[in-house]
Amino acid sequence: MIRPATQADRPRIEEIVEAAYTPWAELIGARPIPMDADYEALINADQVFVTGDGPDAVIVLIPEDATLLIENVAVAPARHGQGIGRALLSFAEHHARTLALPRMRLYTNELMTKNIALYERLGYEETSREDIGGRNVVHMSKPLA
Repeated sequence: MIRPATQADRPRIEEIVEAAYTPWAELIGARPIPMDADYEALINADQVFVTGDGPDAVIVLIPEDATLLIENVAVAPARHGQGIGRALLSFAEHHARTLALPRMRLYTNELMTKNIALYERLGYEETSREDIGGRNVVHMSKPLA
């Protein structure tokens, strides 16, 4: 079950994000951007969705002009490999269609090659690269049929 997050979920969301991104922080030598996001504000803006009552995973979706930005996808490490991340990405596409947004976009660090490969398998294509605060970021997008 994927549902909108509430403020009561915020401590667990922050815990999931910290646990999911800590190994990446060690690899890239900096904290990934989602680790320092303002989840209180994102939840208040109805941009955060979670799985289950726990919750076990989180996705942050930000509507933009003709695009839905996937700002963050994080799954609790104990739940990795169970298809939860893919389910959240599928939910994001459904959410974009509900909002009549014809395109998805996301970004990830260039060293997160496993994530890039997953996004490519799901139909995302690289659109550009840039340096954001010393982080080399790969931008990707996917049109929706």
